[in-house]
Amino acid sequence: VLANLKCPFMRVIGGVFKGRVFHAPKNLPTRPTTDQAKEGLFNILNNRIDLTDCRILDLFSGIGSISLEFLSRGANEVTSVDKHSKCVRFQQECSQKLQIENWDQLRVDALRHLANAHGQFDVIFADPPYDFPNHSRIHDSIIEFDLLKRDGLFIMEHEHGLDTELWKGFEQMRKYGRVHFSFF
Repeated sequence: VLANLKCPFMRVIGGVFKGRVFHAPKNLPTRPTTDQAKEGLFNILNNRIDLTDCRILDLFSGIGSISLEFLSRGANEVTSVDKHSKCVRFQQECSQKLQIENWDQLRVDALRHLANAHGQFDVIFADPPYDFPNHSRIHDSIIEFDLLKRDGLFIMEHEHGLDTELWKGFEQMRKYGRVHFSFF
């Protein structure tokens, strides 16, 4: 019974908002990325790219944990996409509390957004539900609609068992507990 009383929360682990904690409403359809996985991901990113000039697309953004990490670490522009209105509303509340002006939150289906997105991104991060019926469709849509800059990076968070090694542009996979990140 006590477990049902817990609300999902997100903690910013680096950058100017480091240490800030936000408690999301109950019953959101999210699976927030663990702090351990976020730390591992951003250690890799900090060694690869300068985030201060980056344009970021966060697909299936949930409560905005990854988006907020990018913003905290100086990303120039972040667009978060999620189809759940409560998630988007929570992101908007966080943005207002922190007075962030370069964070766009869109309530739309991620695949539909990919088909209509404009411009290219330095980093595209996708964290679809683990039971999403076709993870490769996200990857293929990014390529089809030419959404990644020439030296850009696409990262997909997924669980064990998703074989991404044969997908175009695959570089590496990193594991942090139950969380896996594939880099393209």
